[in-house]
Amino acid sequence: MKLSKAHFHSRVHKMPELCFEDQRLSSFSGLIILQAFFTRLDLKLRLKKCFEHIPRSSSIGIHTVALILIIHITLGFRRLREMDRYKDDPIVLRVLGLRRFPDVATVSRTMAIVDEHSIEEIRALNRQLILGWLGKIGITRITLDFDGSVQSTGRYAEGTAVGFNKKKKGQRSYYPLFCTIAQTSQILDFHHRPGNVHDSRDAEQFILYCIGSVRQALSGVTIEARLDSAFFSDKIVSLLHAEGVKFSISVPFERFPELKGKIESRKRWNRVDGRWSFFQEDWSPKCWNKDFRFLFMRQQVKVQNKGPVQFELFIPQQYGNDFKVVVTNKTVSSRTLLKFHNGRGSQENIFGELKTQNQMDYIPVRTLLGNQLYLCSTVLVHNLIRGLQMVTRKPNRRTTEKRSPLWVFQESDMIRRHIIYRAGRLTKPQGKLKLAMSGNEATEKTFRYYLNTLKSCA
Repeated sequence: MKLSKAHFHSRVHKMPELCFEDQRLSSFSGLIILQAFFTRLDLKLRLKKCFEHIPRSSSIGIHTVALILIIHITLGFRRLREMDRYKDDPIVLRVLGLRRFPDVATVSRTMAIVDEHSIEEIRALNRQLILGWLGKIGITRITLDFDGSVQSTGRYAEGTAVGFNKKKKGQRSYYPLFCTIAQTSQILDFHHRPGNVHDSRDAEQFILYCIGSVRQALSGVTIEARLDSAFFSDKIVSLLHAEGVKFSISVPFERFPELKGKIESRKRWNRVDGRWSFFQEDWSPKCWNKDFRFLFMRQQVKVQNKGPVQFELFIPQQYGNDFKVVVTNKTVSSRTLLKFHNGRGSQENIFGELKTQNQMDYIPVRTLLGNQLYLCSTVLVHNLIRGLQMVTRKPNRRTTEKRSPLWVFQESDMIRRHIIYRAGRLTKPQGKLKLAMSGNEATEKTFRYYLNTLKSCA
């Protein structure tokens, strides 16, 4: 019997009957690349050493919970209860080394018994990984960027406070201070703080600690530092200069009538390009013991900021220009210094990726140290994804005046879509474990490249 076109179409496009019975299927086959990378780093053992001083009080060790959090964030999930979506995935269980995935309550209880020493050990592990990778590529110059980033809780959690929160006013929050490396877009370290502190709170000790960590691991390396105006003070400037660090710090020039007077009275500016112009002078506030180089920058803007002009602060705002002032001890040309300092804005891209793609803005539990463990896991995931690309690829470019990253990195979401989110089936023909995946040529090429590269550089 001859079928009509409509009848034929209905047969071809008929919905299949669903069944949920194959326990060997995985939605995250790309985790085998991370498994190979973790094995190369000996990550499980190193995590275990971070918690070996804490007696095991549950069916699952704290180091396993830390690894679960790393996998959880790597897969792109946010809330802890979303662990149910992959608890039976055979590849996830194999990467974790578990026969049975713990329930969410067990994970939460285990996070509550973390102590301060464990957090310090994980931070140390993070620094070791990053500085180890930098040492292998023979880097001679490291640019450190310092800034804070708000973590809104949306509810009460230990150690939170109501402070400055531009996007979510009135919410309790944490306000950790971060140190990032411009050449690799990685987070070297962080210092956890409540949300009601000033940007520069504990900054001196943290800056000194980060500088010491770099010098201890990489002797002879030149260290540079970039900071915003919240860190402008005699103590921080003197500290960086005494440590031999080349720095550039934004200056809140509105607080200094003498600096405003220099800008207002300046008639001739040296042009950089169609937008930027500058001049420089040696100057210091009255309370300082030493003069430093101050670079005055002017940027033409087409659209003025909304709202009335604050004449009492700075009259030239009405002239269609934005002004910046930077203090530095670098001896490079003004044009080079301008590009170098403006490169500090790339740190905001790191914070954006951490919050939108690696769930840094999520507060999972009510205990302070438990939330710090989650933040450590978030930082580790970001750095490990960057590290995987550093290990498997050569630098795309040399260092630039802006101290841009040496690699053109793919963001976490891109790595998930291209590598991790791959369907596969675990089989064991003739006693040999195999992972069957799609025969797509691009998929095979990508997986073989990563696995062969990791194997060759092990």
